Amino acid sequence: MSELDRLRHAMRATERPDAMLDLATVMREGRRLRTRRRVAGAGAATLASGLAAVVVVVALGARPDDPPPTERPPPVAVAPPSAGVSPMMPDSTPPPTMASGEPPPKPLGQVIDSGVRHGTDQRVYYVVGVSVPGQPRVSIGLAAGRRAPDGRLTTDLLVNGVEGSDRSPGFHEIGYDERSSGEPVPTFGYFVGPAQRIIGTVDGRQVDARLARWSVDKQVVIFWFDPGKLTPGERLDGIIARDGSGRRL
Repeated sequence: MSELDRLRHAMRATERPDAMLDLATVMREGRRLRTRRRVAGAGAATLASGLAAVVVVVALGARPDDPPPTERPPPVAVAPPSAGVSPMMPDSTPPPTMASGEPPPKPLGQVIDSGVRHGTDQRVYYVVGVSVPGQPRVSIGLAAGRRAPDGRLTTDLLVNGVEGSDRSPGFHEIGYDERSSGEPVPTFGYFVGPAQRIIGTVDGRQVDARLARWSVDKQVVIFWFDPGKLTPGERLDGIIARDGSGRRL
């Protein structure tokens, strides 16, 4: 018999004129029922909070005209210079890959000079070929490296997608340098589309990225942040792109 049935049974005495109301039983069963309801209510509140969180995540991606910048940066996928990477859990972030003394991957198209210098070396970015098992539409990655005065390249970080298409419109992987040593790599990534301006947000502060188009495909916009405005390795809270008319992409 459930608590509700026992409560009803205790109160059924009121239906007979000659019966006495068992007040103690009614109060005891009533307390049990209220306790059960409180426990159920707490579980329902937890479920409601979880559903609210899902709605917020969906809204961020579904409202392109919201006040900028609110879009979350893409997840990071870091690969060795000569290979692709396997799919990761959404919340996992592997450590950056450093150069291991092997010859750097051959650039596809022109090497982009960022304007940042490390001694006599130039900080450069360039697109390279990658191969991800089972993902035929992922064939390029973006490398951050250094170019010596004699033209020799050293690759510091390489990021690439792990699923879908590497030419799909929008933001792709963003590279963060989380190393404790070596020459710091300014935060970088690429966007596919007619972007003329890319704006990142960190701690409520907006930071404009520097842009350059890939010589092989002008729809691929490579961007990086001035290390004097955004500390290498510091995570962005949001990032957006705008076209030449200021419209959010």
